Order: sequence, then structure tokens, then C-alpha cells
Amino acid sequence: MGKFPRLVIIGLDCAEPSLVFHRFREDLPNLSRLMEQGSYGKLESCIPAITVPAWSCMTSGRDPGELGIYGFRNRVDRSYQNLAIANSNAVKVPRLWDILGAADWKVAVLGVPGTYPPQLVNGALVSCFLTPNTDSQYTYPLSLGSQIRAWVDKYMFDVPNFRSDDKGRILRDIYHLCNQSFTMASHLVESYQPDLLMLVEMGVDRIHHAFWKHMDDRHPLHIPNSPYKNAIYDYYRHVDSCIGKLLDRCDEDTAVLVVSDHGAQPLMGGFCLNQWLIENGYLTLKENPDTPVPLEKADVDWSRTKAWGSGGYYGRIFLNVEGREPQGTIPVTAYHEERQKLIDKLESLCDPWGNSLGVKAYTPQELYQRVRGIAPDLIVYFQDMAWRSLGTIGGDSLYQWENDTGPDDANHAQNGIIIFHDPQNPKGGQYIEDAQIYDILPTLLARYGIAAPKGLRGKVLPI
Repeated sequence: MGKFPRLVIIGLDCAEPSLVFHRFREDLPNLSRLMEQGSYGKLESCIPAITVPAWSCMTSGRDPGELGIYGFRNRVDRSYQNLAIANSNAVKVPRLWDILGAADWKVAVLGVPGTYPPQLVNGALVSCFLTPNTDSQYTYPLSLGSQIRAWVDKYMFDVPNFRSDDKGRILRDIYHLCNQSFTMASHLVESYQPDLLMLVEMGVDRIHHAFWKHMDDRHPLHIPNSPYKNAIYDYYRHVDSCIGKLLDRCDEDTAVLVVSDHGAQPLMGGFCLNQWLIENGYLTLKENPDTPVPLEKADVDWSRTKAWGSGGYYGRIFLNVEGREPQGTIPVTAYHEERQKLIDKLESLCDPWGNSLGVKAYTPQELYQRVRGIAPDLIVYFQDMAWRSLGTIGGDSLYQWENDTGPDDANHAQNGIIIFHDPQNPKGGQYIEDAQIYDILPTLLARYGIAAPKGLRGKVLPI
């Protein structure tokens, strides 16, 4: 093997600190050893704490406003329904593997969200869960695709339809995806001998969404004595075993970073944001639907609408401003006043039992160093994301217990994990305080003496 790789980054999408650091720790020998030898702690994500844009924030040191990426789909222009998926073409700044590649590091990048379509790297890249299928070009170099067909049977980019009741099939697919990721990582190390290997394993996120209520009695739809009550625990142990086998193939001096883009928590419910906007006179329909429908299928009277929103892990609200949107209704001079009134109403919302819903409505200007692209006018968290924002309209209640896009047990949490062990500079179990997702890039560049791009948001961590 020689001295390859110098650095391995293992991304565990959605890995939850309370599980890794406490509840499951004694049964995760490989992660525990890395914690005992190196440094670890919670890693505060970006706002919004979601896969797209979080991995791009981590690897670029830029915030969602600087990237102009506010979610999985983003407004392309000021029209009302023109949205586009934020793929690799949306990222206009260099990421970790670009910077290291320019410094003559050979890199191998596997499944990192935000890498489809694949772009040129100094080494190899296999694109992410946004890839439509294996008929698409999903590797760099192109010839890597034929190698993958020899290495892996039935290559998967994601677990299909993981928000469903077909739990047995979902569980099988999650394990297949995990085993594939680590098998691929081992092949890339052997074939390319990269200085940097970075992979992201998506199964942790998918198993949280599919099985959290089977594990956690805090969940409002908890299933006691479920046959799947240990599904998440067993999967964390499996991932830990895969990590150990991968690291056994690496050099004894290889530095290891295990990191997640956000955490997880039980989904306590969903708040129907657009329905609330209708009931409070912000969003006007020409005709009310007979059954719940997504907003894009409703007949909206934009000439009488002040604001509309979108569902997801968090709520995005857009104001309908004169001279900005095609049928804007809010005068520019009244924009700030109208936005503040809306913030005040949102932050006074209660849950079904009359308790505060814990709403926090942010403006992009207060969150980000710069605001590029077409940002939401408000970014809304419901009870620190324990409640989800539902975009559908036409229901009989503002509160729901299921996700409107399918069965879903978990929502994201603001803090993920960071575990770092450098055999050349062991830290003996140091606990890291106040680490943020933006700190990863400047910390790694400082460790290897590589000049960081100007204007990065993060700091260098003492690891």
C-alpha cells in the first residue's frame, strides 16, 4: 500500500451525536477507538441543516447564501413555479478535492452529495444520490464506469422510495447501499492510491427516516416491541464494522475524519405552512381543492397573494413583491414592515395543545455572509426542526402526524458529528467545543500547509 491515502474522510449522512457518542458508543469499537485516540464533538450544521446544501458548505467553507443553494430545489428566476435541482453545476467555488488536487494530491471522491454531474478531478470521482441511473455519465474518468460494473453488482445511488411502508425491502436496500459504498472505497484506494479518499454513506440518513419510530418511545407514533426496534442500532454497528475494514486497508499513518452534515431526531409532527398562509390572508386561491394537493397543483391567484411557502425539513417563505415577482402585491417600500409582521405571527404560533411551536423565522441577510441567487425571504424552523414544514393545502387541520411526501419517522437536527484522528498528532480523546460545518475545510488545509481561499467563513479547529 505504501503511504496511501494520507487522509480518509468518511461522511455518514445524518449521523446523530447522541447515538454515536453515548447510546451506541460501547458497541461501536472502531468509532470509539478513533474518539479515544483523536478528537471528537458535535458539529453545528448550516442553516438549513439539510444534505443539500450542507455537504457543499462543508467542503467549500462557504454558507448557503454564498453558494446560492438553499435546498434540494431552488428558484431559477422570479416566476412562481420555476425550480431546479441544485446539482454540481450550481457550486461555483472550489471544494476540498479541487483545492487538494491543485496542490498535486491525487483524490478519490465517492458519493458526496453535490457531485452529479461529475466534474474533472485529479484522480477519480463517482457521483452522488442525485444521479438518475447508471445510464448517465456518473464517473470521472469515464472509463471508471466499466470498472465499477466489474466491482459491484447492481450499482445503486440511493435507496429508492425510502419513505414507504415496505420496511423489509428498504432495510435490504440500505445494507446493499452501505456495502457497495465501502466495497467501492476499497477498490478506489487500491486502484488509484489516492492521497485523499472521501466517501459519503447515505444509509444512516435513510434508516433514520424509515425506522426511528420503531426505536424511540418519544416518537408520537412509536411502535412498542416492533420487530424493527433494533434496526438503527444494528445498522450503526454494521457501518462501524465497515469503517474498521476500510481502515485496515489504509496506511497506519493515514489521518481519519468521520463527519456528518447534520443529526437526527424524532419527527414530532408537521405544520401545514401554506394552509396557514391561506387562512391568514397571505395566499389566495381561485378555487379550493377538494383533497390535499401540493401548491404547484393548486390554482393560485397571484394577483391577490402576498406570500407563499414550500414544505420540507424547514419552511421557505417567499414574498410577492411589486416589481420583483410578475404579479407582485407588496410595495417595495412596505417590504420590511410586511416581512416583520409575518415573522411576528409565525413566532407566536402554538402546537395543537396550546404550547409554543418554537418557531424561529430567519432572514437570509442575518444568516449568511452574502446572499446569491434567489433566496427565500424567510427561512423557518419549527421547534428546531422537530416539526416539519408541510407544503400541501386543502387538509382539515394545520397539524399532521405524518410527512406529506410519505411515511417518515425522523427529521434533521442542527448538530452532526466530527471525529478526527491523526496518528502523527494524537489527541487522546479531546472533546471539541463550538465546531461548525464551515470549520472543516480551513482546518484540513491548515493541517497540510495548503493556503486557504480568501473569505472562508470557518476557523481552524485545534485538532
